[in-house]
Amino acid sequence: MHLTPLDIQNHHFAQRLRGLDAEEVRSFHRMVAEDFETLIRDSERLRERIRELEARVEEMGSREELLRHTLVTAQEVSEDLRRTAAKEAEVILAEAEVRAEKVLDAAHRRVAKLAEDIREMRTLRTRLGASVRSTIETHLALLEGLTGELPEDPVLDGKVAFLANGPAKGPRRVAGSAAPGSEGPASASEAGAG
Repeated sequence: MHLTPLDIQNHHFAQRLRGLDAEEVRSFHRMVAEDFETLIRDSERLRERIRELEARVEEMGSREELLRHTLVTAQEVSEDLRRTAAKEAEVILAEAEVRAEKVLDAAHRRVAKLAEDIREMRTLRTRLGASVRSTIETHLALLEGLTGELPEDPVLDGKVAFLANGPAKGPRRVAGSAAPGSEGPASASEAGAG
C-alpha cells in the first residue's frame, strides 16, 4: 500500500497510558506529510523529466540513425563521384593525348612539307642561278662578238656613202661619162654599184 501525504496526516494513533504528546505527534505528522508531499512532487517532476529525456534520447537515437544512414549515403555518393571524376579525368586526358598527337602529327607533316618546300626552293634557286649565268654568258659572248672589228666591204661602204650624201638633184655625172640616156662606162659602174 502506497502512502500519500494525506494518509500520513490523517493517521491517528491509538492512545494508551502514558501516551505520546498529541500535539507533537500532529506536528511531526504535518512535517512528515509535507516532506513526503515534496518528495512525491520531486519524484513526479523527475519522472516527467526522465520521460522527456527518454523521448529526447529516442529522438536523438533516430536522428543518429538518420545521420548514420545519411553519412553512409554521403560516403557512397562521394565514392561514386570520385570514381566518376576519375573516369572523366581519364577520358579528358585520353582525349587531350589524342588531340596532342594529332597536333604533333600535323606539325611533323607541316615541318616535313616545309623542309620539302625548302629543298625545292634551293633546287629551283640553283637552276635559276645556272639559267641566269648561262643567259649572261650567252649575252656576253654576243657582246664580245659585236665589239670586234668588222671586215671592210667596199660595196657596202659605197652604198653607205651614197645614202649618207643623199641623191643629188638631177642625174649625177661622173667624169668621163656619156650624156644622159647614153649607156657608157659610167652607167655600167653605177648600175653595178646600185
